[in-house]
Amino acid sequence: MDYRSELKHYINYQDYEIIKSRISKVLTLDKNTNENYEYKIRSIYFENYNDKVLQEKLLGLNKREKFRIRFYNDDDSFIRLEKKCKINGLCKKISCPITKEQCLKIINNDIDFLIKSDEPLLQELYYKMKTQFLKPKTIVDYDREAYIYKIGNVRITFDKNLKTGIVSNDLFNKNLCTINPIYKNNIILEVKYDEFLPEFILDLLQLGERTKTSISKYALCRIYG
Repeated sequence: MDYRSELKHYINYQDYEIIKSRISKVLTLDKNTNENYEYKIRSIYFENYNDKVLQEKLLGLNKREKFRIRFYNDDDSFIRLEKKCKINGLCKKISCPITKEQCLKIINNDIDFLIKSDEPLLQELYYKMKTQFLKPKTIVDYDREAYIYKIGNVRITFDKNLKTGIVSNDLFNKNLCTINPIYKNNIILEVKYDEFLPEFILDLLQLGERTKTSISKYALCRIYG
């Protein structure tokens, strides 16, 4: 996958209703949504003892990466290891499937199996856990409403109800104690696209003086540890 542009904004519920009413007439709702037009995302992000990933984000380094394990709608039969890279404001995501058993081993630092894998991303995770001392650190939960436009590979998402698992790594606990790191009515609008964003979509997203913001759900969720 090539690098993609990614814009992020904080919006309130009124903004959300306005933008949703516009784009839902033109863009296609993601096929994985439930009856509420959403799907749940749970991730656990990797970090090391001196907060390398968090510090690189806060410093705004032009080249950085982060690893996470992610699954959807509490379905632990489909789990992915992902590495998200960012260079000069452009983003790229590399991923591969892993099993629940493998995931639990990684969380418990039982990682020798990674180096024996034929999957390059698993091998890279092993290397980074050994050399950079990365470990699973923070659980991040939210509900996503997503819309798609094929031309330009545009994806517009509303991320709602952001929560963090505070200090727990109990990834598969459906009753995990979580807390909102931001005001619960705040919504994160994300716009992702390849080489260009069609002009009419940009017009649909206009809300006066709103500007793009540097937002990291991981960084927000680290406020509690």
